Amino acid sequence: MELLQIFILAAVQGLTEFLPISSSAHLILAPGVLGYADQGLAFDVAVHVGSLLAVIGYFRREVISIGGDFMRSALSPASGSRDAKLGWMIILATIPVCVFGLLMKSLVEGDLRTPLVIAITTIGFGVLLLIADRSGKRQRDEYSIDWRDALIIGLFQAVAIIPGTSRSGITMTAGLFLGLTRQAASRFSFLISIPTILMSGSLVTLELLKSDLPVDWPSLAIGALLSFITAYLCIHYFLKFIERIGMGPFVIYRLILGAAILLVIFT
Repeated sequence: MELLQIFILAAVQGLTEFLPISSSAHLILAPGVLGYADQGLAFDVAVHVGSLLAVIGYFRREVISIGGDFMRSALSPASGSRDAKLGWMIILATIPVCVFGLLMKSLVEGDLRTPLVIAITTIGFGVLLLIADRSGKRQRDEYSIDWRDALIIGLFQAVAIIPGTSRSGITMTAGLFLGLTRQAASRFSFLISIPTILMSGSLVTLELLKSDLPVDWPSLAIGALLSFITAYLCIHYFLKFIERIGMGPFVIYRLILGAAILLVIFT
């Protein structure tokens, strides 16, 4: 792979994984728009590893605290804390995407990876995000999430297996509908991305190990590093400014992107 191609695709993954604009849509569309050959399975794994390390690194204190309290509460339920509860809610919110992801894997990798589907989901779920942002009470933090909230957010996240939906966008939408603040909805979305990306990345890694394709290790290392840097910066600045700017700019971008895809399809 050319260095420019590595840089562009890694930056696209790092930025779009945590912004509510759909990383899958951009990674599907980018090679065709830019005239590149498909980046291949190994590169997809590498940039997802970079994104995973970025979110773990950014929330390292929370991950350590939640992980430790979660393990203690699993061994001794009476020792539960608010971090332990949040850990259980993260696990619960991850279950639906695991189930539906496995059941619909072949459909998602085939019939749903089309520009028309991406255009429809980009526009439709963008409008839904705007409605949630405007109508949500925005009064709760992530520690107030109970098992019903976690299950609802998890079911919304399962919809994100359809390209163009945006995993972060749909989970933030659910959180806002449930009355979370923009930052709380975003933080919970980022935290549940850890087991979700880990699961999906593991499945893709297994596929890679079974294949006989040659591996360009320098390209993978550069891609993972660039994805890590862009994802880390994306998380930092998104959380810093989201309460001020709201979801409007991302909705506008989604509407423009969806309309542009439809224009290309039907002209």
